[in-house]
Amino acid sequence: MQYNMSRVEYNLDRQEFVLGEFVFDLKGLYAYLERLNDGRDPRGVRYQLADALTLIILAKLGGEDEPRGMADWLRHRAEVLVRALKLARASMPHAVTISRILGRAVDVEELERVLARYLDGQVQTSQAIVVAIDGKVLRGTIEVGHSQGLHLLAAYLPEEGLVLMQVEVDNQANEIVAAPNFVEVLDLRVKVVVGDAMHTQRNISMEIVSHGGDYIWTAKGNQAEVQETIAHLFEPEPVTPGFAPTPTDFESASTVDKGHGRLERRTLTSSRMLKDYLDWPYLEQVFKLERRFTHLKTGEVTLQISYGLTSLSPDQASPEQLLHYLRTYWGIENGLHYRRDVTFKEDQCRLRIGHAARTMATLNNLVLTLILRQGYTNVPDARRRYAARPLDALKLIFQQP
Repeated sequence: MQYNMSRVEYNLDRQEFVLGEFVFDLKGLYAYLERLNDGRDPRGVRYQLADALTLIILAKLGGEDEPRGMADWLRHRAEVLVRALKLARASMPHAVTISRILGRAVDVEELERVLARYLDGQVQTSQAIVVAIDGKVLRGTIEVGHSQGLHLLAAYLPEEGLVLMQVEVDNQANEIVAAPNFVEVLDLRVKVVVGDAMHTQRNISMEIVSHGGDYIWTAKGNQAEVQETIAHLFEPEPVTPGFAPTPTDFESASTVDKGHGRLERRTLTSSRMLKDYLDWPYLEQVFKLERRFTHLKTGEVTLQISYGLTSLSPDQASPEQLLHYLRTYWGIENGLHYRRDVTFKEDQCRLRIGHAARTMATLNNLVLTLILRQGYTNVPDARRRYAARPLDALKLIFQQP
């Protein structure tokens, strides 16, 4: 079955459509962008919202991170993009137009939900994968005389290089209040949610497991009693001469890594002995993580010890697997935050129209995902390629990965 329309020829039997010079999948990103509501007055619209966002994403893929640079990038490639997209206008959006689209035309909450559905549908695995939740403040949005700026909390798959969803943290609240928003939207089946000590909360633990997921938390000062109980379990037991020590079920695993002028040895010891004792929802195991750093030049040794808890049983996660999950979680700093700060210059963002800064941060996550899913490890290299070959970038938007 086919339908010919002004710009698009649909083939519903093959689940694809023809737009301009390309055949695109109906499950591709463009099809999801078309679902967005346009907040502009229809009388003044020159570019359909899905087309405008496509052009902005293309410019970001090509290496531009602010509206003026995007407008110039698009203007230099106008002929090929107008032909490929069958645009009604031969010109490209102005920098001010781009800012207004980001700040006012897009409902950023709706954009997050639509992209979450698109990206979650790309993750297909029978093995448990880590969802790292962590927050970040956009320093460029901190106004003079203020101490707080736009605070965003991301649900990130470190092994996939994919941000499933991002929510704004109210300046009068904290990440604890924002985190449950992920649970209501995302499919948490076969996923292990890992967060820092701030997220070690009973309510979200219950929500995660009731929605089919699992959690790994760190116990620190905000859960002092829990931390103290776990620490006491792993303390050496004084043994009276002539008596045997209390039997335990402790199991341990270690890894050793060398880099940055130091040797790091991580040892994780797990136990189920508090499963029916510690008052925590769906608790299966607790663990002690010891990180020993040896500085190769000086021989100085630094020791860090932390404690944690998880809903994963020993059959689901051995000490080796728990170490792997925690190591994967730590990758959020280099894999996401560093790339957004340095590669996408997010902290230099000075967008002030509406919610443009947050929309840009959402597109940063999306563009990073599109690039990493092509197998690139060096994001600047990928952006230089897409700057030279914009039609290759278009394929990322219109075809299902």
